[in-house]
Amino acid sequence: MSDPGAANPTEANRCGTVAIIGRPNVGKSTLLNRMLGQKLVITSHKPQTTRHAILGIKTRQGGQMVFVDTPGIHQRGDGALNRYLNRAARAAVADVDLALLVVESLRWTQEDTKALAAAAAEGVPVIAAVNKVDTVKDKGRLLPFLQELSARHPFLAVVPVSARDGTQVDAIELAVLAALPEGDNLYPADQLTDRSERFFAAELLREQLMQRYGKELPYQTAVQIERFEDEGGRYRIHALIWVERPGQKAIVIGSRGEALKATATQARLEMQKLFGCPVHLEVWVKVKTSWSSDEAALAVLGYGES
Repeated sequence: MSDPGAANPTEANRCGTVAIIGRPNVGKSTLLNRMLGQKLVITSHKPQTTRHAILGIKTRQGGQMVFVDTPGIHQRGDGALNRYLNRAARAAVADVDLALLVVESLRWTQEDTKALAAAAAEGVPVIAAVNKVDTVKDKGRLLPFLQELSARHPFLAVVPVSARDGTQVDAIELAVLAALPEGDNLYPADQLTDRSERFFAAELLREQLMQRYGKELPYQTAVQIERFEDEGGRYRIHALIWVERPGQKAIVIGSRGEALKATATQARLEMQKLFGCPVHLEVWVKVKTSWSSDEAALAVLGYGES
């Protein structure tokens, strides 16, 4: 949990909502985890790992920032799931006090333009976080990029950061907090999110699918928690992994079930870290043909309109 710190009675408390936006795979979720001081949102090197808008609450000296991590705004694909991801990202910007646009150092694409346009269309003030500066060997190349970025929009601030190693992350937090309206905190100081443990159990299992399997397979898998029970300090969780074709089911299970066993074991260990208690996890794999292109199936699997 984040440390709220000691309040300064001479300074007004600030609190508000902040949508973290950007194209896929720029490090939005990694940045949120770094600001929160613990892993809340799943990550992988594959784009579109984030499928839901997830609330992350950071309370520190001076106020409270209610971050909304969003799916990456993208152009690839026109399936029902792709449309849902873009809608979820844009909807998150519609009712916030501030947008935090995360971009990659030395790289600007049409998808970055779309993400910035989503915030501009709502009239939301924007701070730019230029991520992955740790990967830029020649730091002299950063200044022209920062100048070009500043010319694209009247940002409240443009801050180079590294979500991976924490460089300038505190500077981003201070810039965000200063841009929020004065007001009382919305949540208790020790609250980290508004999502349930059941939700995060599904996400942690899906994270293993994103990290462990091939390029395309993870995008055609979904996780559904059928049972989540507290057995006196130990959680019993039954989960379903949905795939679209029998051949995908065979890949997820692997020879003699070894692949599925390894996936479930690592997911269970991650759940124990987050929940702080022993977890008994059982996982099955089932086929639901073309679920990612079926609006009704998406709603059943938790991808309906919120």
